[in-house]
Amino acid sequence: MYQKIMLAADGSDNSIRAAREAARLANCSDDSIITIVFVADFDKAKESVLHAKSKDSLELTRRKQLKPIEMVLREYDVPYEVQILHGDPAPVLIDYAHTELFDLVIIGSRGLNSFQEMILGSVSHKVMKRLSCPVLLVK
Repeated sequence: MYQKIMLAADGSDNSIRAAREAARLANCSDDSIITIVFVADFDKAKESVLHAKSKDSLELTRRKQLKPIEMVLREYDVPYEVQILHGDPAPVLIDYAHTELFDLVIIGSRGLNSFQEMILGSVSHKVMKRLSCPVLLVK
């Protein structure tokens, strides 16, 4: 099965559903580990930094976003680690997945229709198109 699983997460309901699927897959093997990857988007990070009282409080705010995901993984008793990266989410996720040589990448989808995806773009779509390892898209 998959040993190194990357879970792209942002704290949304979609990423919580993706966490459940990641946990189920990780439980199929005794030596699987999930790496939760949270990308602090530059556009949104600027606002977060302005409102944060300190670097520690900013880190705490980001970790709070991931708390529901960590709770899911603890519920399934799955080993995990957290990586907080910075930048434009799609390219950062792609680069990190290629660098770390994950066996599987799991990402939630917002379920945009084709018009919305064309106008807004989709992180999950970009990740799926550009990764060479298997990608599980969770709706």
